[in-house]
Amino acid sequence: MHKILSLQTRGQGLHLITEAVAHVVAEAAVREGLCTLMLQHTSASLTIQENADPSARHDLEQWLNRLVPEHDPLYTHTLEGADDMPAHIKAALTAATLSIPIIDGALALGTWQGLYLWEHRHAAGRRRLVVYIGH
Repeated sequence: MHKILSLQTRGQGLHLITEAVAHVVAEAAVREGLCTLMLQHTSASLTIQENADPSARHDLEQWLNRLVPEHDPLYTHTLEGADDMPAHIKAALTAATLSIPIIDGALALGTWQGLYLWEHRHAAGRRRLVVYIGH
């Protein structure tokens, strides 16, 4: 089974998507299997990260922004704004896909883990996420 989710972001940062993905897993009614996620974009990514303390997400965002700054004079891909090429680099350094086991009908995430869409652009927008459930 698969489903394509359209997810709204509020701009740059980590956006919790665990509940949306868990809903698709519940709909699939699979007791054991694998949930594969694939983000259909090149300027955002996916990650599994701490879902309890927001300072961890803030620190990750700050660190990645420092690692990949805007307005680097080496960038030639600049027509879509100062945040576009850094967003592509950030997406290349992180992941566009994730796989999470399904055990007893639920995502096998740890207590402090959440699924996040990591938006690397400043503007809010919609992102397409393919959720594939296999046995």
